[in-house]
Amino acid sequence: MALKVFITGASSGIGEALAVCYAGKGATLGLAARRAGFLEELNQRLGGRHAAYPLDVRDAPALRAAADDFIARFGAPDIVIANAGVSAGTLTERAEDLDAFRRIMDTNVFGMAATFAPFIAAMRAAGGERRLVGIASVAGIRGLAGAEAYSASKAAAISYLESLRLEMQPCGIRVVTIAPGHIRTPLTAVNRYRMPFLLSADEAARRFARAIERDVSYTVIPWQMGIIAKFLRVLPNWLYDRLFAGAPRKPRGLHG
Repeated sequence: MALKVFITGASSGIGEALAVCYAGKGATLGLAARRAGFLEELNQRLGGRHAAYPLDVRDAPALRAAADDFIARFGAPDIVIANAGVSAGTLTERAEDLDAFRRIMDTNVFGMAATFAPFIAAMRAAGGERRLVGIASVAGIRGLAGAEAYSASKAAAISYLESLRLEMQPCGIRVVTIAPGHIRTPLTAVNRYRMPFLLSADEAARRFARAIERDVSYTVIPWQMGIIAKFLRVLPNWLYDRLFAGAPRKPRGLHG
């Protein structure tokens, strides 16, 4: 039986690449994103047999309606991937950045919970191997200068997914946290600094799919960034501050 996979942020970047990857495996897809035209073009490119849902993940009722429609048409999904996200450089001292701060937190944290919430009852009832997958970031491991909102949102996502993993264990639903490093997408295209171990979105999607299939609970992709992440976790604050206080900043202004 074909996999059923629901993906947010599906119209570009990692989400689009995940859609192409899973369509290539014969999966039936639910594709959600804000840009209706890009979403429909992707659906047609993938054969037109999938369900497209133009929506913003901050809109919980819209996600509920999309989930209800997907379940009615195809049944409970095997995999739900909360991939939608936005990014921007933000500075707390700049009052004009507070709106961006709120949107980043709402999209990257609340939007993840709102994506999973309407599927859990149906996935629990269906039984079998079911997975909720959250796309976090290595930016959530330590705070990055000039990226206060983005780092905070991804740190919150990592902790949220860990809590959810514990909650879902009794009903057999697996929760997978993927923390990517640098991936070539519209979100990173604006970065004016060197991005080590940069992966294409297509290659990243293939590695994500393999990690999901292996049922890992948490992984950093690529593996080289995983080693760096472990090193960053144990750095004392005085040394971390000395090394990273002057690091290049992400440009201010929302992206994604």
